[in-house]
Amino acid sequence: MFSKRADGRRIKSLAPYYKIIPYIMKERTDAHVYFEEDIPVDNLEEYIAKKKEEGIKIKHMDVVLAAIGRVALEKPRINRFIMNRRIYARNEVSISLAMIRKLNEEDYVDTTVKFKIKPEDTIFTIAGKEQKVVEENKKAKSNNSTDKLAAAVMSLPNPLIKFVVWLITKMDNWNMLPRFVMEASPFHTSIFLTNLGSVGIDSIYHHIYNFGTTSGFLAMGGRKTRIKDVTTGETEKYMTFRFVMDERICDGYYYARAFSAFRRYIMYPELLELPADAKEDQE
Repeated sequence: MFSKRADGRRIKSLAPYYKIIPYIMKERTDAHVYFEEDIPVDNLEEYIAKKKEEGIKIKHMDVVLAAIGRVALEKPRINRFIMNRRIYARNEVSISLAMIRKLNEEDYVDTTVKFKIKPEDTIFTIAGKEQKVVEENKKAKSNNSTDKLAAAVMSLPNPLIKFVVWLITKMDNWNMLPRFVMEASPFHTSIFLTNLGSVGIDSIYHHIYNFGTTSGFLAMGGRKTRIKDVTTGETEKYMTFRFVMDERICDGYYYARAFSAFRRYIMYPELLELPADAKEDQE
């Protein structure tokens, strides 16, 4: 209905082939592509240990957040989204993180927090953001904007809940959704991230939501060990990352370059100590 959105701008300078794809694959669930990557993390482990000796606390999750955020800044086509069969470039990079809030020894609830990644961010600033936000949201009585929005909707009678969700979806399609709803919604984000290694299981392929604008889901597993050299018996630690992406936003070659950059940042996290370069690919 309206041509402008609060969270992105429509890309009009695309080849007809790319413009027609969202009319053929209408939903994100029609356009899932899957990618799995086993990435060695021995250098990452050494990096984290070194920083700990220097009095700097950095976790594996901090590096993953910084890496995927950096890739989205330097490879901006993976930060696109589809809405109402049109392709948009997102105005900023944001990452939604699924986490568990422990209520007591027996009970817990799921919640989601969202991080904004800026070009000037480094591994140190992102680690500070992540640790502060996660600690705040681990508190039993904590309520972030996502929780408050969900609570407000779910306080309504069931018929009204259905109507409100329908209305929000339509307003999103019509480019009329208010910015404060987008800010509170974990589904309006560059990529969704979950750390399944923290609950003792390996990564999975998680579907992308049709609701909202996210074009990717990344699941990370726990650290594992494998044989690196069969002749010497030398081993190495690695982590398995599984991506589910919307194939409509860019081509396979571009995705391959993005995944390669992600691998490089995980293996060499010291590269994240400097701010991001200027955008490599202009829209």
